[in-house]
Amino acid sequence: MTDSHCHIAGEKFAPDLAAVVERARAAGVTRALVILAAEDVAECARAATVLAAWPDCRFAVGIHPHHAHLFAASPADAAAIVATRLDALPMARAIGEIGLDYHYEFSPRDVQHAVFRAQLQLARSRDLPVVIHTREAEEDTLRILAEEGGTDLRGVFHCFTGDAAAAVRALATGFYLSIPGVVSFPKAESLRVALPQVPADRMLVETDSPYLAPVPHRGKRNEPAYVAKVVECVAAARGVAAEIVAAETDRNFDALFRP
Repeated sequence: MTDSHCHIAGEKFAPDLAAVVERARAAGVTRALVILAAEDVAECARAATVLAAWPDCRFAVGIHPHHAHLFAASPADAAAIVATRLDALPMARAIGEIGLDYHYEFSPRDVQHAVFRAQLQLARSRDLPVVIHTREAEEDTLRILAEEGGTDLRGVFHCFTGDAAAAVRALATGFYLSIPGVVSFPKAESLRVALPQVPADRMLVETDSPYLAPVPHRGKRNEPAYVAKVVECVAAARGVAAEIVAAETDRNFDALFRP
Protein backbone atom coordinates (compact mmCIF):
# COMPACT_ATOMS: atom_id res chain seq x y z
CA MET A 1 0.00 0.00 0.00
CA THR A 2 1.00 3.60 -0.59
CA ASP A 3 0.07 6.62 1.51
CA SER A 4 -0.12 9.25 -1.21
CA HIS A 5 -0.22 12.25 1.14
CA CYS A 6 1.20 12.71 4.63
CA HIS A 7 3.10 15.29 6.67
CA ILE A 8 5.50 13.11 8.62
CA ALA A 9 8.34 15.61 8.25
CA GLY A 10 6.36 17.88 10.56
CA GLU A 11 7.40 18.47 14.15
CA LYS A 12 4.56 16.30 15.49
CA PHE A 13 6.40 13.22 14.22
CA ALA A 14 9.92 14.22 15.17
CA PRO A 15 9.99 12.44 18.57
CA ASP A 16 8.87 9.01 17.32
CA LEU A 17 9.41 8.94 13.56
CA ALA A 18 11.17 5.57 13.63
CA ALA A 19 8.22 3.97 15.44
CA VAL A 20 5.77 5.57 13.00
CA VAL A 21 7.68 4.08 10.07
CA GLU A 22 7.86 0.69 11.77
CA ARG A 23 4.10 0.64 12.31
CA ALA A 24 3.51 1.63 8.70
CA ARG A 25 5.65 -1.20 7.40
CA ALA A 26 3.98 -3.66 9.76
CA ALA A 27 0.62 -2.59 8.33
CA GLY A 28 1.82 -3.26 4.79
CA VAL A 29 2.48 0.35 3.80
CA THR A 30 5.59 0.31 1.67
CA ARG A 31 6.02 4.01 0.88
CA ALA A 32 4.50 7.46 1.15
CA LEU A 33 4.49 10.85 -0.53
CA VAL A 34 5.63 13.29 2.13
CA ILE A 35 4.42 16.88 1.79
CA LEU A 36 6.86 19.65 2.65
CA ALA A 37 6.02 23.31 3.26
CA ALA A 38 8.57 25.10 1.11
CA GLU A 39 8.70 28.15 3.37
CA ASP A 40 9.37 26.03 6.50
CA VAL A 41 13.14 25.66 6.71
CA ALA A 42 13.03 23.22 9.63
CA GLU A 43 10.47 20.95 7.98
CA CYS A 44 12.40 20.83 4.73
CA ALA A 45 15.56 19.99 6.67
CA ARG A 46 13.77 17.06 8.31
CA ALA A 47 13.22 15.52 4.87
CA ALA A 48 16.69 13.97 5.18
CA THR A 49 15.69 12.34 8.47
CA VAL A 50 12.51 10.97 6.91
CA LEU A 51 14.40 9.56 3.96
CA ALA A 52 16.96 7.93 6.22
CA ALA A 53 14.18 6.26 8.20
CA TRP A 54 12.08 5.35 5.15
CA PRO A 55 14.13 5.33 1.92
CA ASP A 56 11.13 4.50 -0.26
CA CYS A 57 9.42 7.80 0.57
CA ARG A 58 9.12 10.54 -2.01
CA PHE A 59 8.40 14.23 -1.55
CA ALA A 60 6.20 17.05 -2.76
CA VAL A 61 7.10 20.67 -2.04
CA GLY A 62 4.83 23.67 -2.22
CA ILE A 63 3.31 26.78 -0.66
CA HIS A 64 -0.05 26.00 0.94
CA PRO A 65 -2.78 28.63 0.39
CA HIS A 66 -2.80 29.35 4.13
CA HIS A 67 0.74 30.69 3.73
CA ALA A 68 0.32 32.50 0.44
CA HIS A 69 0.17 35.82 2.31
CA LEU A 70 3.89 35.49 3.00
CA PHE A 71 4.42 36.15 -0.72
CA ALA A 72 1.83 38.88 -1.22
CA ALA A 73 4.42 41.39 -2.38
CA SER A 74 5.88 39.03 -4.97
CA PRO A 75 4.03 35.80 -5.81
CA ALA A 76 6.90 34.86 -8.11
CA ASP A 77 9.05 34.45 -5.01
CA ALA A 78 6.79 31.57 -3.95
CA ALA A 79 7.65 29.69 -7.11
CA ALA A 80 11.31 30.57 -6.68
CA ILE A 81 11.56 29.10 -3.20
CA VAL A 82 9.71 25.96 -4.32
CA ALA A 83 12.16 25.61 -7.20
CA THR A 84 15.08 25.93 -4.78
CA ARG A 85 13.66 23.20 -2.55
CA LEU A 86 13.04 20.93 -5.54
CA ASP A 87 16.63 21.31 -6.66
CA ALA A 88 17.85 20.31 -3.20
CA LEU A 89 15.65 17.19 -3.01
CA PRO A 90 16.50 14.46 -5.54
CA MET A 91 13.50 12.46 -4.31
CA ALA A 92 11.00 15.28 -4.95
CA ARG A 93 8.31 14.15 -7.36
CA ALA A 94 5.63 16.85 -7.26
CA ILE A 95 4.70 20.41 -6.38
CA GLY A 96 2.21 20.61 -3.55
CA GLU A 97 0.18 20.95 -1.71
CA ILE A 98 -0.99 24.07 -3.47
CA GLY A 99 -4.36 25.57 -4.26
CA LEU A 100 -7.11 27.64 -2.69
CA ASP A 101 -8.80 27.66 0.71
CA TYR A 102 -11.80 29.91 1.30
CA HIS A 103 -12.84 28.26 4.56
CA TYR A 104 -10.30 30.02 6.76
CA GLU A 105 -8.96 32.63 4.32
CA PHE A 106 -5.71 33.04 6.20
CA SER A 107 -4.50 34.63 2.95
CA PRO A 108 -6.49 37.08 0.78
CA ARG A 109 -8.14 35.41 -2.17
CA ASP A 110 -6.31 37.44 -4.79
CA VAL A 111 -2.98 36.54 -3.19
CA GLN A 112 -3.94 32.87 -3.06
CA HIS A 113 -4.78 33.03 -6.77
CA ALA A 114 -1.47 34.64 -7.69
CA VAL A 115 0.64 32.22 -5.65
CA PHE A 116 -1.33 29.25 -6.97
CA ARG A 117 -0.78 30.40 -10.56
CA ALA A 118 2.93 30.93 -10.02
CA GLN A 119 3.34 27.37 -8.75
CA LEU A 120 1.25 25.89 -11.56
CA GLN A 121 3.49 27.66 -14.04
CA LEU A 122 6.52 26.17 -12.32
CA ALA A 123 4.94 22.72 -12.51
CA ARG A 124 4.45 23.12 -16.26
CA SER A 125 8.02 24.28 -16.74
CA ARG A 126 9.38 21.34 -14.71
CA ASP A 127 6.87 18.81 -16.10
CA LEU A 128 5.88 17.86 -12.55
CA PRO A 129 2.48 16.82 -11.21
CA VAL A 130 0.69 19.01 -8.69
CA VAL A 131 -1.03 18.12 -5.43
CA ILE A 132 -4.13 20.26 -5.13
CA HIS A 133 -5.74 21.55 -1.94
CA THR A 134 -9.16 23.07 -2.50
CA ARG A 135 -11.67 23.90 0.21
CA GLU A 136 -14.86 25.83 -0.50
CA ALA A 137 -13.10 27.15 -3.60
CA GLU A 138 -13.87 24.55 -6.26
CA GLU A 139 -15.08 26.95 -8.96
CA ASP A 140 -11.99 29.12 -8.83
CA THR A 141 -9.67 26.12 -8.46
CA LEU A 142 -11.03 24.47 -11.60
CA ARG A 143 -11.01 27.76 -13.51
CA ILE A 144 -7.39 28.55 -12.65
CA LEU A 145 -6.28 25.02 -13.49
CA ALA A 146 -7.90 25.36 -16.91
CA GLU A 147 -6.41 28.80 -17.50
CA GLU A 148 -2.90 27.82 -16.43
CA GLY A 149 -2.51 24.67 -18.40
CA GLY A 150 -5.56 22.53 -18.92
CA THR A 151 -4.43 19.18 -20.28
CA ASP A 152 -0.76 20.24 -19.97
CA LEU A 153 -1.09 19.88 -16.19
CA ARG A 154 -1.43 16.61 -14.30
CA GLY A 155 -1.95 15.91 -10.66
CA VAL A 156 -4.26 14.88 -7.87
CA PHE A 157 -7.04 16.46 -5.84
CA HIS A 158 -5.82 15.58 -2.37
CA CYS A 159 -8.30 14.76 0.41
CA PHE A 160 -11.27 14.39 -1.91
CA THR A 161 -14.48 14.23 0.15
CA GLY A 162 -17.09 15.33 -2.38
CA ASP A 163 -20.18 13.63 -3.74
CA ALA A 164 -20.68 12.00 -7.14
CA ALA A 165 -21.25 15.31 -8.93
CA ALA A 166 -18.07 16.79 -7.47
CA ALA A 167 -16.16 13.67 -8.49
CA VAL A 168 -17.33 14.01 -12.09
CA ARG A 169 -16.18 17.64 -12.25
CA ALA A 170 -12.81 16.88 -10.71
CA LEU A 171 -12.20 13.87 -12.92
CA ALA A 172 -12.97 15.96 -16.01
CA THR A 173 -9.65 17.74 -15.45
CA GLY A 174 -7.81 14.46 -16.02
CA PHE A 175 -6.52 14.53 -12.45
CA TYR A 176 -6.64 11.75 -9.89
CA LEU A 177 -8.74 11.76 -6.71
CA SER A 178 -7.09 10.86 -3.41
CA ILE A 179 -9.40 9.45 -0.76
CA PRO A 180 -8.65 10.18 2.93
CA GLY A 181 -9.79 8.67 6.22
CA VAL A 182 -12.96 10.75 6.03
CA VAL A 183 -14.35 7.85 3.98
CA SER A 184 -14.72 5.97 7.28
CA PHE A 185 -16.76 8.70 9.00
CA PRO A 186 -20.46 7.93 9.56
CA LYS A 187 -21.57 11.15 7.84
CA ALA A 188 -19.48 10.51 4.69
CA GLU A 189 -22.11 8.40 2.95
CA SER A 190 -22.19 10.66 -0.13
CA LEU A 191 -18.46 10.05 -0.61
CA ARG A 192 -18.87 6.30 -0.26
CA VAL A 193 -21.72 6.36 -2.78
CA ALA A 194 -19.50 8.27 -5.23
CA LEU A 195 -16.56 5.86 -5.09
CA PRO A 196 -17.90 3.16 -7.44
CA GLN A 197 -18.09 5.84 -10.14
CA VAL A 198 -14.40 6.72 -9.90
CA PRO A 199 -12.35 4.84 -12.52
CA ALA A 200 -9.97 2.34 -10.96
CA ASP A 201 -7.03 3.99 -12.71
CA ARG A 202 -7.77 7.46 -11.31
CA MET A 203 -7.81 6.87 -7.57
CA LEU A 204 -5.27 7.17 -4.78
CA VAL A 205 -5.53 6.75 -1.01
CA GLU A 206 -4.00 8.88 1.72
CA THR A 207 -3.92 9.64 5.41
CA ASP A 208 -3.08 13.37 5.44
CA SER A 209 -1.24 12.53 8.65
CA PRO A 210 -1.37 13.91 11.29
CA TYR A 211 -4.90 15.02 10.39
CA LEU A 212 -8.20 13.18 9.74
CA ALA A 213 -7.48 9.84 11.36
CA PRO A 214 -10.01 7.21 10.24
CA VAL A 215 -12.41 5.39 12.50
CA PRO A 216 -11.57 3.81 14.99
CA HIS A 217 -8.63 6.20 15.47
CA ARG A 218 -10.64 9.38 14.88
CA GLY A 219 -9.57 12.22 17.13
CA LYS A 220 -6.05 10.85 17.52
CA ARG A 221 -2.91 11.70 15.59
CA ASN A 222 -3.16 10.12 12.16
CA GLU A 223 -0.19 8.23 10.71
CA PRO A 224 0.65 6.32 7.51
CA ALA A 225 -0.17 2.89 8.99
CA TYR A 226 -3.82 3.91 9.02
CA VAL A 227 -4.00 4.09 5.24
CA ALA A 228 -4.81 0.39 5.52
CA LYS A 229 -8.15 1.39 7.04
CA VAL A 230 -8.76 3.81 4.16
CA VAL A 231 -8.10 1.01 1.68
CA GLU A 232 -10.52 -1.23 3.57
CA CYS A 233 -13.29 1.39 3.50
CA VAL A 234 -12.75 2.22 -0.18
CA ALA A 235 -12.85 -1.47 -1.06
CA ALA A 236 -16.10 -1.97 0.84
CA ALA A 237 -17.70 0.99 -0.94
CA ARG A 238 -16.59 -0.32 -4.33
CA GLY A 239 -17.53 -3.92 -3.58
CA VAL A 240 -14.07 -5.37 -4.18
CA ALA A 241 -11.32 -6.91 -2.07
CA ALA A 242 -8.97 -4.61 -0.22
CA GLU A 243 -6.03 -6.24 -2.02
CA ILE A 244 -7.44 -5.04 -5.33
CA VAL A 245 -7.70 -1.42 -4.15
CA ALA A 246 -4.19 -1.59 -2.69
CA ALA A 247 -2.75 -2.88 -5.98
CA GLU A 248 -4.69 -0.40 -8.12
CA THR A 249 -3.70 2.61 -6.05
CA ASP A 250 -0.06 1.48 -5.99
CA ARG A 251 -0.06 1.39 -9.79
CA ASN A 252 -1.72 4.78 -9.97
CA PHE A 253 0.88 6.28 -7.66
CA ASP A 254 3.62 5.02 -9.96
CA ALA A 255 1.83 6.38 -13.03
CA LEU A 256 1.39 9.87 -11.56
CA PHE A 257 4.56 10.38 -9.56
CA ARG A 258 6.94 8.26 -11.62
CA PRO A 259 8.95 7.07 -8.63
